Amino acid sequence: MTESLRRVAIVGGSRIPFCRSNTFYSDKSNLDMLSAVLDGVVQRFGLDDGIQLDEVMAGAVMTHSRDFNLAREAVLSSSLSPLTPATTLQQACGTSLQAALNLAAKIACGQIECGIAAGTDTTSDAPIVFGDKFAHRMINLSQARTAKQRLAALKGFSPGELKPVSPTNGEMRTGLSMGQHCERMAQEWQIAREDQDQLAYDSHQKAAAAYDTGFFDELVTPWNGVSRDNNLRADTNLEKLAGLRTVFDKGPKATLTAGNSTPLTDGAAAVLLCSEEWAAKHKLPVQAFLTTGRSAAVDFVNDEGLLMAPTVAVAEMLQRSGLNLQDFDFYEIHEAFAAQVLCTLKAWESKDYCKQRLGLKKPLGSIDREKLNVNGSSLAVGHPFAATGARIVATLAQLLAEKGSGRGLISVCTAGGMGVCAILERP
Repeated sequence: MTESLRRVAIVGGSRIPFCRSNTFYSDKSNLDMLSAVLDGVVQRFGLDDGIQLDEVMAGAVMTHSRDFNLAREAVLSSSLSPLTPATTLQQACGTSLQAALNLAAKIACGQIECGIAAGTDTTSDAPIVFGDKFAHRMINLSQARTAKQRLAALKGFSPGELKPVSPTNGEMRTGLSMGQHCERMAQEWQIAREDQDQLAYDSHQKAAAAYDTGFFDELVTPWNGVSRDNNLRADTNLEKLAGLRTVFDKGPKATLTAGNSTPLTDGAAAVLLCSEEWAAKHKLPVQAFLTTGRSAAVDFVNDEGLLMAPTVAVAEMLQRSGLNLQDFDFYEIHEAFAAQVLCTLKAWESKDYCKQRLGLKKPLGSIDREKLNVNGSSLAVGHPFAATGARIVATLAQLLAEKGSGRGLISVCTAGGMGVCAILERP
């Protein structure tokens, strides 16, 4: 342990191309993808095969029971040393950003020197389970020791018990999907359909341009025959987006479509963090420093917007950091839905919201939209839930490295009414 906090260096990240659910990764598991991005980090930074790191921290949202020790199993399936310990965690869509913050705290205080934060998710390999009645019957059957006990366990069985329970993305407390909650937010904040489509269009155009300029060449490692995110639509236009039907509400005020919402996506991403001393020892360049972060939650069960927690997290983080919302060169705001991004920006501009909900004397204010998601974000590249945070950290670190200096803000909304945010800097 150190007597004073150390700076936490971001060396950089690696991810596999993100793919729409049930396309190129339909036969791949979370373990397959997570192992692949761990190897991607090793290869990108020329680390020795079998290198022992202090920790890998990773997770997934959609998991099978076999994934109970996912991060450790991924280490054992990768080229990292089997002596590398691993922690599995989950905070919905904030999983890998929270993993980065957790590792950063350990590095800052000297508990560890290095670690990889990562996330993976697949909805192609979603867990399909049986209902409670059949599950309990199978448990009783497995514990039966005599023929009489086995027959007793099967007594009353009906074929209907074999009907599988399909996974859903609905909130347990409300029964509403994230899209339905965001539709409510869009109507509350009066976010126009045209503005949502414009943000989605811009995201695709920026991401396509970033691929064309080579920005993603080192960040994205081809895998399973794929070299580019297959949700990316460089040829989309506002007319096409305007022609799509709404999907979460069919009423006259509905605005959310498949075009301005992220699709179900498979993929994984990882980012390497360390002390400056460890980076120097391994002759690794430092792209940026992770300086602070914050998590927050909202009471969405009692009608706060499900995806509004980043407004709180960012406000609290700025207060603790002594910074203004305008003190950034880049803003990486996760695009779960175009409406979510626009609601967040509008809330920060609202005098009433900032005073009544955030407890501020004045609004946080507006940001320069030219600095927002400059290379596209989730609406274009896709959103494998737990992987998005690591993708954004790696993207922002590379942006800062290319700029030479500056500061960037990360904001990620999550299921369960939570938000995770962070600040990256390059002096």
